[in-house]
Amino acid sequence: MESFLGLIKLRIKKGSNLKARDTRTSDPYVSVTMGEQQLRTSVVRGTLNPEWNEELTLYVKDVNTPILLTVTDKDTFTPDDNMGDAEINLKPYLECVKMELSDLEEGHIVKQIQPDETNCLTEDSNCIWKNNKLIQEMTLRLRNVNHGEITVEIGWLTLPDSKGLSQVEF
Repeated sequence: MESFLGLIKLRIKKGSNLKARDTRTSDPYVSVTMGEQQLRTSVVRGTLNPEWNEELTLYVKDVNTPILLTVTDKDTFTPDDNMGDAEINLKPYLECVKMELSDLEEGHIVKQIQPDETNCLTEDSNCIWKNNKLIQEMTLRLRNVNHGEITVEIGWLTLPDSKGLSQVEF
């Protein structure tokens, strides 16, 4: 297998104010794509505010490859309907991971990322020290629809046989 830098633990927490694709509701799930990797959550039936709370693991080969999240309405007899998508840029978070911090106070904010035209953030997103590791919590505005958000969290895992981030230039 081609060498990789480490793993991203992606927790898909919830969706809110999603667009109805069935009469007044939807059966949403999230597809996650990063490079050639494709994963998905389970379907939550009959809601526009689903709670997934599912953790998916992706391997990172290139810090420039974003994670694409696509929210879709599961249909039985017709093709599934797109409910919007969002992208996660890993670079701000991985720059913090590369600092190899340790022993910070619980809840310490290492970096704050502001929403702008280059990301899908709805509000400031924090790289925060939680349970002895660095995570980034974020709420993303879905694109290609007029409303809907998805809340996720990312964490980093360096494996013994992975390259790590020490040689990566940001």
